[in-house]
Amino acid sequence: MLFQSSPLTNNPAPLPLPKQSSQTHCPKLNSSLPVANEDKPILLLWFWPENYYFDFSDCKTFYGIDGCELTDKRSLYSSADAVLLFHKAISWDLSNLPPSPRPPFQKWIWFNVESPTNTQKKPGLENLFNLTLSYREDSDIPVRLRLTTNKKAEDFEIPKKEKLVCWIVSNNIPHTGVSARNRYFHDLNKHVYVHVYGKAYGKFLDYKDYYSTIASCKFYLSFENSLHKDYITEKLNGPLAVGTVPVVMGPPRKNYEKFVPGGAFIHVDDFPDAKSLAEYLKQLNTDDDAYHRFFNWRKHLSARPHLIQQNQEFILAICTACDHVGRHKEYREAHDIYEWFFN
Repeated sequence: MLFQSSPLTNNPAPLPLPKQSSQTHCPKLNSSLPVANEDKPILLLWFWPENYYFDFSDCKTFYGIDGCELTDKRSLYSSADAVLLFHKAISWDLSNLPPSPRPPFQKWIWFNVESPTNTQKKPGLENLFNLTLSYREDSDIPVRLRLTTNKKAEDFEIPKKEKLVCWIVSNNIPHTGVSARNRYFHDLNKHVYVHVYGKAYGKFLDYKDYYSTIASCKFYLSFENSLHKDYITEKLNGPLAVGTVPVVMGPPRKNYEKFVPGGAFIHVDDFPDAKSLAEYLKQLNTDDDAYHRFFNWRKHLSARPHLIQQNQEFILAICTACDHVGRHKEYREAHDIYEWFFN
């Protein structure tokens, strides 16, 4: 799913070399962490999203978040201040939800970083939650890595470029959004060569090579798998962070400009067809001054990459929830989450 939500943007520490996906984190590591801290609320992670485990200490290490006691111990349910429930893991008959009655002081958080296209409407969940956690800006807890402001102008050195256009893609399952981006890619590839990596086209790219590959390209296809308001993922943030111009396909340009300067990216909607876009990219390849203007924003703004791990958006989401629970004690109810999310 990734820009940084506002509590996370104050003087972010540089990211150390992240763990690679080959390293499996055992949930016992997290269960052994202390949870009885009177100064911090307890946030109970009811499901590990996609059965992907990470060290809860990563919240502090990578994002500077230490405002709650994160735990996966279900035995602490009755004393947990909030419970984080991953939508995709909830069974259709709701039989794997926490037990009733719910402690009256406890908040349930609906956790979903997928778009409506990729979200199943499971009946009976509409009015169970206090808070929503998603990519949507109007969520109670929006999840996004954001650009940060530099008070002093800084020089940015554009990395050496070896390729013109690149794309890393792992999913080409034919639903509406994926089919649209695949059609556009094939059209574009007729007029300008695109270096393609990822499982969708049989060229697996190791996670440790992810950002260096993007940095080696002048342009990167930041094509979302579905088109929805605010559904702008790490596909945009990655190239911005490493010094590559993203070519975006997703919600309208105005939606992107809520999060990044308009001069930092190219939108496919700015061109009548893929051939016109290809001609523009080839033109920029011969005009260094015009290409360098796409990085003027780097004088006063900075971008940071996600952790280079599989399902890295889950880490940011869970840590963001921890930050919110630690800062907000007020009572909330989220009424009919489906009416809100699917409309």
